[in-house]
Amino acid sequence: MSCSVLGPKLLRAFPKVSPRIFSFRSFDRVSQLESSLLPGIYRQKSTMIKTSAFFNTGDDFDKVQASRPDFQRDAGVKYSKPPKPDWKEGEGGNDGGESLNKNHIEIDPYQEGRHASSNYKLLISGVVPRPIALISTKSKDGKTANLAPFSYAQVINHDPPLFTVGFVGSLEKAKDSLKNLAESKECVINIISEHFVEAANATAVNAPYGVSEWEVSGLHQAPSSVVQAARVKESMLSIEGKLVETKEFESRTTPGKKTGVLAIIEGVRFWVREDAYDKETNVVDLKVLKPISRLGGIAYGRTTDAVELPRPQF
Repeated sequence: MSCSVLGPKLLRAFPKVSPRIFSFRSFDRVSQLESSLLPGIYRQKSTMIKTSAFFNTGDDFDKVQASRPDFQRDAGVKYSKPPKPDWKEGEGGNDGGESLNKNHIEIDPYQEGRHASSNYKLLISGVVPRPIALISTKSKDGKTANLAPFSYAQVINHDPPLFTVGFVGSLEKAKDSLKNLAESKECVINIISEHFVEAANATAVNAPYGVSEWEVSGLHQAPSSVVQAARVKESMLSIEGKLVETKEFESRTTPGKKTGVLAIIEGVRFWVREDAYDKETNVVDLKVLKPISRLGGIAYGRTTDAVELPRPQF
C-alpha cells in the first residue's frame, strides 16, 4: 500500500494492514501476465481453467462462489492492538520463537527444468498484497482508447512523483497499453476501489487491438487536464502521467528473448474525490478509499483491519 492512503494517523505512525480475501471468475485472459507466461493453459469458459490460484475455476468455481458469504459492503477499517503491544527493542518476532523452528526451501529461479511460470506463481502468491494500477491510455493518433489493470506497479518517489509499471513481453510486440504508452508517452493511473472491482477486473479481457475495454467494463471516462487519456470517473484517486523512460529485460533461460518492460512514469496531475481527501493534512482517507489489492491467483484483497506502530526513535 502506498503511504498516501493510510489515514491521518500515518503522520505519526506506520499502520500494518491485512487484506480480506475474495475472488471471482476473471475473463479468459485473467491478466496479461498469466496469458503470456502460461500459453495453452487458458481454455474456453465452458471448460476448466487452470489458474495460479489454489483451485481450478470453471463450473465448479460457480458452486464455490455461491457457497461463500455475501460481500459486506459496509465493512469499515478496524484498528486493533498490534500482536504484542509490550514488544521491546531486540525481542525479535512476536511468536515466541515458533518461526525459528521452521525450515526453509532454497529455490534457484533458473534451475534446470524450472519454467518461468513457476517463478511467476511463487512471486504473485508470496509478494502480497500488491497495489493495482488501472491504466488508461490512448493511441498516438488519439483514435483508440485502452484500459487495463497491472499489479506489477508501485509509487517509488514523491519529488518528483514517480511510478513504475511492469509489462510482460517486448516493446517490439507490445500489447495495447504498452504500445499506446510507448508511442504517446502518456497515461492515467487509476486506483481501484471496492465499488468498481468487478468492472476493473473486466478490463483484463483479451480484446483485440482497437477494441476499447471502456465499453466492456461499463466504466465512465472523465477528462484529464494534461494528457489525452481519460480518467476513470469511478476512481477516487487518478494520476495523470508522462512517460520518463522504459527499460527492456532479457530472459535468463532464453538469451536474446525480451520478456519484460519496466516503465517509469512521472505524475503530473492528481485527481482525488473530494470526500476522500483531507486538504489540511493532504491525506487520502483509507476508510473512504477502500482500495483493492492483488493477491495470488484470481484473488483480490480489501483492507478492513489495521494496526498502528509508532516509528522508533534513537
